[in-house]
Amino acid sequence: MSLPAAVIFDNDGLTLDSEELWTEAEEKLFAAHEIEFNDGHKIALLGNSGPHAATILARELGRPDEEGPALVEEMNRLVYVALEDGCEPMPGAVELLTALGAAGVPVALCSNSPRAFVDRAIAAAGVADFFGTIVTAEDVPLGKPAPDPYLEAARRLGAAPGECVALEDSPPGAASAAAAGMTVYVIPSFEDADFAGAEDRVFSSLADPELLAAIGLDAA
Repeated sequence: MSLPAAVIFDNDGLTLDSEELWTEAEEKLFAAHEIEFNDGHKIALLGNSGPHAATILARELGRPDEEGPALVEEMNRLVYVALEDGCEPMPGAVELLTALGAAGVPVALCSNSPRAFVDRAIAAAGVADFFGTIVTAEDVPLGKPAPDPYLEAARRLGAAPGECVALEDSPPGAASAAAAGMTVYVIPSFEDADFAGAEDRVFSSLADPELLAAIGLDAA
């Protein structure tokens, strides 16, 4: 199998074991509003940011829609505090990034998280140097699930979207990459998450030998 023109990684829960940091922040935010955070809340928020996260938070916390942006800002503040304890790569992430680099495949990071969080998290995890470019929702008109972030990542790498592989863990991210016309390989953060057919294949982890074979690294 031939190698893709580029491989584009999601960040939280896919490249970095940072989804727990967001969960910690979400739990504290919900507790401040006297609501117990549950799996349903987590799945609703997973992979969303900006206006989408604002709408979800306002709804789930029973607040007016106009308070949504302030709730997002408070959640971001809480996650920066959680990040002070550090962040680690997900299993297989460093090995996969290393193999792609050795095979000469361009790599990008495509995240819905704020730029400041992404920069701090990948620096703490020691993976910043692997990526040829980093795209966040702040760099494009619309974040995931719109295709804008993935299209911009492909543009920066000089790769045709249809020749790229996107690696995702969340439904909004998979929808974004699929809308961009990419092959979408999913490693779900939550087994109950519904990807609505946006995924081309599902794998157990970034270390899954079948994922490496699907990307073409076995032949490389």
